[in-house]
Amino acid sequence: MVSLHLDDVKPAWQSLYLHCSWSCKVYQAVSSSSFGPGEEVSSAQDLRRMFWNTATICVPLVWLLQGRKAGVPLVRGLHQTLTMAKRLQARRLEGMEHNPWVEYVKLANEHKDAVNLGQGFPNFPPPDFAVEAFQQAVSGDYMLNQYTMAFGYPPLTKILASFFGKLLGQELDPLANVLVTVGAYGALFTAFQALVDEGDEVIITEPFFDCYEPMTLMAGGRPVFVSLKQSPNQDLDSSSSWQLDATELASKFTPRTKVLVLNTPNNPLGKVFSKVELELVASLCRQHDVLCISDEVYQWLVYDTNQHISIATLPGMWDRTLTIGSAGKTFSVTGWKVGWVLGPENIMKHLRTVHQNSIYHCPTQAQAAVAQCFEQEREIFGQSSSYFVQLPQAMQRKRDHMIRSLRSVGFKPVAPQGSYFLTVDISDFKSKMPDLPGAAHEPYDRRFTKWMIKNKGLVAIPVSIFYSGPHQKDFDHYIRFCFVKEEATLQAMDEKLQKWKAELKF
Repeated sequence: MVSLHLDDVKPAWQSLYLHCSWSCKVYQAVSSSSFGPGEEVSSAQDLRRMFWNTATICVPLVWLLQGRKAGVPLVRGLHQTLTMAKRLQARRLEGMEHNPWVEYVKLANEHKDAVNLGQGFPNFPPPDFAVEAFQQAVSGDYMLNQYTMAFGYPPLTKILASFFGKLLGQELDPLANVLVTVGAYGALFTAFQALVDEGDEVIITEPFFDCYEPMTLMAGGRPVFVSLKQSPNQDLDSSSSWQLDATELASKFTPRTKVLVLNTPNNPLGKVFSKVELELVASLCRQHDVLCISDEVYQWLVYDTNQHISIATLPGMWDRTLTIGSAGKTFSVTGWKVGWVLGPENIMKHLRTVHQNSIYHCPTQAQAAVAQCFEQEREIFGQSSSYFVQLPQAMQRKRDHMIRSLRSVGFKPVAPQGSYFLTVDISDFKSKMPDLPGAAHEPYDRRFTKWMIKNKGLVAIPVSIFYSGPHQKDFDHYIRFCFVKEEATLQAMDEKLQKWKAELKF
């Protein structure tokens, strides 16, 4: 017989106990009675349901109070014991719990003296005109503290339509062809949710920005991967040598293919797709009636003599392409989280449906600041004073600095044509020190980066995380560094590398 001590229970639980006792008595009465058809039968059934509902709550509570140890707070016990009988998380979240960024941010924070070259963000100030635009947005018109139009702050959608319309060779309607989102990440998520249905196939070129796969899966789609591979006939020290095999790419298209995801300049490789490569992709999209989501957030960060080309400018591609951009990458303000997507109205209307039923609209002040930044750049576009000219020049110098430094200790950098990132071949390290700590199934680049953080004080990201599961072991001899950092950070990297170089001599 369970003994329930009411002195241990708060008044609310006393009421629940009394309710349970009353329900037991009522159930006994109901069980021993006979009822005719109609209302009375319904009342008896209702009472039985009341009993079982109450018992479902009370029985675990009684067990809890009987078995809990002296001195253990009741609330803590409840938190440990009362759990949902139903499945808690949605099935679309299965397999997505682990996030490598969370893991590596934690590692970097645990090693305070480590130089963080892993995450892709500038740690230097944005341009003065961007800071001033934001300050003005915050301290000027007080109405910028309120909601704006759901699909974008009108001055921003207007300047985006005007500015990119010229680049894309299209007459863009700010209301029909432009959607402002919470960063390019938000644009990607909205696009996948709007366009990808259960069973749709999505072709993803790898290495790929790691959110493409989970976003495809969460929308109910099936990711289909095709890998960029180094061509022996090209300069192996450049990301240009990583190319798509035309036959392999064509084989990935089926009647179920709905979308192809393109990322140029590519993260993590820094590859800038040439016009010939884009024409191959475009011809296959047209042939198989496939949409293209083109992630072009690094379009202003292109180096040497390379040129960024938007696939939407190729014949027949505007009508089937969504072009995604980012103010964070454009003006070195990743924390503002302002992105956009441009495309034909018949596709954009579906993105607006997702947007209006999820985010609804983005912070007004950040949008106002981005609009002002574009207004300034439009006036000096193409001139030497333009930020779009100065930024890639400055970042190219940082890229070259990092390449020289990494080579000094035996790394083999793959010079990027664009983006924030430098991929490095660590094959020599893999052959010399193959047995680094880690799980048996863990790709080598992950074990190497963790070892490097702990022992050499340098944070980088394993490139295998940018590959699908079956291909990770094939590309586990590359790691990614971010060179878009202030000079002090690069100098701290130099010091770590020089110390490492000195150790190699012994």
